[in-house]
Amino acid sequence: MSNKSPLTHLNERSEAHMVDISAKVPSKRIAIAQGVVIGSPATISAIFDDDLKKGDALAVARIAGIMGAKKTPDLIPLCHPISLSHVDIEISQLEKTKIKIIAKAETVGNTGVEMEALTAVSVACLTIYDMAKSMDKAMEISEIKLLKKSGGKSGDFERET
Repeated sequence: MSNKSPLTHLNERSEAHMVDISAKVPSKRIAIAQGVVIGSPATISAIFDDDLKKGDALAVARIAGIMGAKKTPDLIPLCHPISLSHVDIEISQLEKTKIKIIAKAETVGNTGVEMEALTAVSVACLTIYDMAKSMDKAMEISEIKLLKKSGGKSGDFERET
């Protein structure tokens, strides 16, 4: 049975496999992703005032995001384990009801860091939800998306605003 699909994660027998990146030229790769947590004004205020029963949600979310980036290949099938050179998590209040999280992942290697940035921002958003859910179970996580990536064979990408 031949693989008629252009999908890169299928072998000639149409079985899932990890793509061979050994022939790719190592380069500096950067990816930036975003996520938004939406909650009541009281909840968002409590998060930024460090007034939650569970503690400092922002500090815990930053650490969780970094850990999430590092654990990406454990969570996403077929992702390559890569050596991250830097992960940064920025958290800011967007409005009275919104928190914006930006995750930046960097490496020098043969494959990109988009999944690491997206995983980092997702885990940071989930952590904020977990830290504040006793106050506001109706919080929403939204707008998780890749904003920018650079490096590699496919070139640069920047989301239009």
